Amino acid sequence: MSAKKVINDESARYINPLTDFGFKRIFGMEANKDLLINFLNAVLSIEGGIKDLRYDNPERQGRLKIDRKAIFDLYCITGKNEQIIIEMQNVRQDYFKDRVLYYVTFPIQNQGERKRKWNFKLHPVYSVNILNFLITEGLGNDLDKYASYIQLHDRETHQVFYDKLTFVFLELPRFTKALDELQTDFDRWMYVLKHLAELQELPEALYNRIFQKLFHVAEVLKMTTEERKLYDQSLKEYRDMYLMQDALKEKDNALRKMDRILKKQNIALEKKDFQLKNSVRILLEAGISVQRVAESTGLSMTEIENIRKSIK
Repeated sequence: MSAKKVINDESARYINPLTDFGFKRIFGMEANKDLLINFLNAVLSIEGGIKDLRYDNPERQGRLKIDRKAIFDLYCITGKNEQIIIEMQNVRQDYFKDRVLYYVTFPIQNQGERKRKWNFKLHPVYSVNILNFLITEGLGNDLDKYASYIQLHDRETHQVFYDKLTFVFLELPRFTKALDELQTDFDRWMYVLKHLAELQELPEALYNRIFQKLFHVAEVLKMTTEERKLYDQSLKEYRDMYLMQDALKEKDNALRKMDRILKKQNIALEKKDFQLKNSVRILLEAGISVQRVAESTGLSMTEIENIRKSIK
């Protein structure tokens, strides 16, 4: 997504759910917990469904004080003690998959009981990642596949080895369904995440209790003065992030172009050098003295000698 698309949104009626403030206003408030439950049930399809959940501290310290912390966008635990991390990521970053894997180690380790006879039984851990960019490596190139579910499995039989650890990647750019194509709540949530800030009213295709509440919660004019300040700051950070990304892309493109030019110049220089050495070889083989070859080519006698040695 280009910054040009997100820059002209002052007149938007609804908040942008891809901003930090917008995401947490919709999903991270106790009063809106039913929205998060509905979203997770649509995405995860956990057997029996999620009936209730509680928000837990999104900031996690490692085992030692010197260990790096993990700060999740949202961290919640269901009534069955299923651990769920929800992350919104707008731009690609280096080692993103490594970071996702690192994050799930916290809810796994935190389940460890200190009593001597603990049998290592763990509750399921889900890492739900909403991405506003494409992951091309490892998830395939099917442009219609906007949801990927990753588990540990046997490389040859493809049978699931461990079903208590699940990574979910929702790639918003791959979701292209129009309003009249929405069939499931999953479709509806994906559409809302991608298009809410562009809408001016609740579409008929989204007309149910959950989305009525969502649109009410997301209405900009319903914010307090303080909330509006926080949202404006979050929106500015969101815009700046894309402006910076575009600037980095332009810089990268310029460097790639320069690299291509230098490669062409190097090829030309190598060709010229080859032709020059070949000319020197022909003259020397014809019995022309080093001094005369130097005079006719403009090279020094030392350079002619070096060429003569290299072609022996």
